[in-house]
Amino acid sequence: MSGVDGVNLDAWPHVFEPGDPDAPVLLTLHGTGGNEREITALVPHLWPGAGVLSPRGRVSEQGMTRWFRRMGEGVFDVDDVIVRAGELVAFVDAARERYGLGDRRIIAAGFSNGANIGLATALLHPETLDRVVAFSGMYPFADRDPVGDASAVELVLLNGAADPMAPSASVDRLVEVAEAHGATVERHVRPGGHGLAQSDVDAAREWLAGR
Repeated sequence: MSGVDGVNLDAWPHVFEPGDPDAPVLLTLHGTGGNEREITALVPHLWPGAGVLSPRGRVSEQGMTRWFRRMGEGVFDVDDVIVRAGELVAFVDAARERYGLGDRRIIAAGFSNGANIGLATALLHPETLDRVVAFSGMYPFADRDPVGDASAVELVLLNGAADPMAPSASVDRLVEVAEAHGATVERHVRPGGHGLAQSDVDAAREWLAGR
């Protein structure tokens, strides 16, 4: 069965759990090599009772599932980032229709590669996705700036200070570009590298509670 813009939800592996109808739906976006099921374990720690919408990335890199292509570690195929962000928008719109989500808020929560596609999608398509919890994410557009009006966008960035996979300079660039286009950005930096620490989860839960 096709949905919005021809998206076939039956052919796109994903998890949906309705949760409390008065709570938002968390769009959980896995990292490289992850899947649509394991990332959902985050949801009760971020917003108990939230709905879950968790798709699988549709790019394969040496057998590992990803959201978009890259040429090397930290070197993204920006054209593909933009295309895949558009595909994620179509997925979200189709899922909203299929599952009768009405005007329930959808908030992305992504790790690493999943954080990056969530950030790209919000900055390019804030009409569909305007809030992102980004664990170990970075600027997804390399040396380009394809962002338009992002004044409706709110981001929380949770990074390790010594993360070689999401370098601080790239996160700085993300903040600079997002804020230049009107987005509201909250940034938390902890000691350590790439990963997801309890302090990240605690900060994200507090940020979400304020939304």
